[in-house]
Amino acid sequence: MVSLRVPAAATWPMASWMSHHGISASSWGSRLPILQGGTFAFVAPSLAMLSLPAWKCPEWTLNASQVNTSSPEFTEEWQKRIRELQGVIMVASCVQILVGFSGLIGFLMRFIGPLTIAPTISLMALPLFHSAGNDAGTHWGIAAVTIFLIVLFSQYLKNVAVPMPIYGREKKLHTSKFYLFQVFPVLLALCISWLLCFVLTVTNALPAAPTAYGYQARTDTKANVLSQAPWFRFPYPGQWGLPTISPAGVFGITAGVISSIVESIGDYYACARLVGAPPPPKHAINRGIGIEGLGCLLAGAWGSGNGTTSYSQNIAALSITRVGSRMVIVAAGCVLLVMGVFGKIGAAFATIPTPVIGGMFLVMFGIIAAVGISNLQYVDMNSSRNIFVFGFSIFCGLAVPNWVNKNPEMLHTGILQLDQVFQVLLTTDMFVGGFLGFLLDNTIPACTETTKSRKTCPCLPETQGSPEERGLLTWSQIHEESEETMKASEIYSLPCGIGTKFCTSSYTRYLPFWPRPEHHGKGEVGACQLTLCSQDSSGECLKGATETTM
Repeated sequence: MVSLRVPAAATWPMASWMSHHGISASSWGSRLPILQGGTFAFVAPSLAMLSLPAWKCPEWTLNASQVNTSSPEFTEEWQKRIRELQGVIMVASCVQILVGFSGLIGFLMRFIGPLTIAPTISLMALPLFHSAGNDAGTHWGIAAVTIFLIVLFSQYLKNVAVPMPIYGREKKLHTSKFYLFQVFPVLLALCISWLLCFVLTVTNALPAAPTAYGYQARTDTKANVLSQAPWFRFPYPGQWGLPTISPAGVFGITAGVISSIVESIGDYYACARLVGAPPPPKHAINRGIGIEGLGCLLAGAWGSGNGTTSYSQNIAALSITRVGSRMVIVAAGCVLLVMGVFGKIGAAFATIPTPVIGGMFLVMFGIIAAVGISNLQYVDMNSSRNIFVFGFSIFCGLAVPNWVNKNPEMLHTGILQLDQVFQVLLTTDMFVGGFLGFLLDNTIPACTETTKSRKTCPCLPETQGSPEERGLLTWSQIHEESEETMKASEIYSLPCGIGTKFCTSSYTRYLPFWPRPEHHGKGEVGACQLTLCSQDSSGECLKGATETTM
């Protein structure tokens, strides 16, 4: 056992501050409709750190049914682990802040290509098949219903318009067509499956024995969470005590930060592609990464036990709902603020049955993995070099952490701190896969079509593959075009005219995270309005697609 069960009353307020960071990141960071929240990138390093001998749970805590969760001894056991996570997250977040606002990430973009981003994002979702399968496996019938409804609403009924009553000043009460299934496929599927589980629970169609198959589909299995949660609780920095720091934890979470940065870069490009926006320019990427670092720092200060990053799940939701709006993200953040501060509301969502969550995970994680793989569209996949880099990175990203988790004793070097660092890094799937992808992509030479006409086929004299082969040429062309377009200036400029109408000092051009004034036109400078819609391969808006204003 590597972690303690934290009382629900202590966890719900954390969501409010994570969602608050999402509002800031959407408005001031990359300017894309991405929700910021707790990241899976920190889960593996956190579990690896907590699996060290110093953080092994005491024997008396292993049987949760015999533990008094309100006792001071138990409270101290889980809070000291939260304090350790709190401290290392705050230190590691400073690395992300520095990388973002210094412009270093923009400089490194020339070395980070699709063959680095693709395995990193894919390995965020692929290792979670075990968790998603276990959750769905608690009742495959309910999970299948959830999956069926999501697929039905998002894919088959997405162009079906539903008449909805609308009240306006001119037409008063009237009906208008609304693409309900396209906008709310996940929410509708969740509510219907949740209601089905409630009916089956009330009628006792689901087993009442905790050990019976299907028990986790009942809606009353977590009724104590709702009763124990406070009506109102306002979180504050240092609520768990003074944070602590250990070198192994800092290195491990820093690896998670690096994975989160690479993941976020891929998320920015994926989000822009899904909502029809041009690829983000370098200043938007720098600013987005820096704001995410600030979000991690605040999350650590408030003691959430996790950092924040761009939600790849939100990217998956964008691909399903086809709604890409900053205002939607701000509204979602406000809802999460209410859920976090008012404990009863947040706790009510904890009663969602496990197989419903598992069914949603199977869809969402599959889309995340596909979003990662979709970055390979810029790469020449006829090249055996690229096939090797991607395949080897993915497979080692799954195999190495699995072996290290099963054989932790094989990493003993005689230096405890070094052992801990290796343990954390090598059990983080995204770090292993992303690092191998980055290393191989930047060192393996190319053997391109331009050399095949020779009698021999010597590799090019460069120390790495050609930009065309690696997909960097296409990326750089798209990136340069997005830097110059008025459309990009409208989307990625700071809000309220900052940097265009206000704060336009000549010194700001040296700030790597500041919009470039020369890229703005003479018209509406710094505009925030842009209509986006789903597009087909020819670039035309799909019939019935929901138009979105950013």
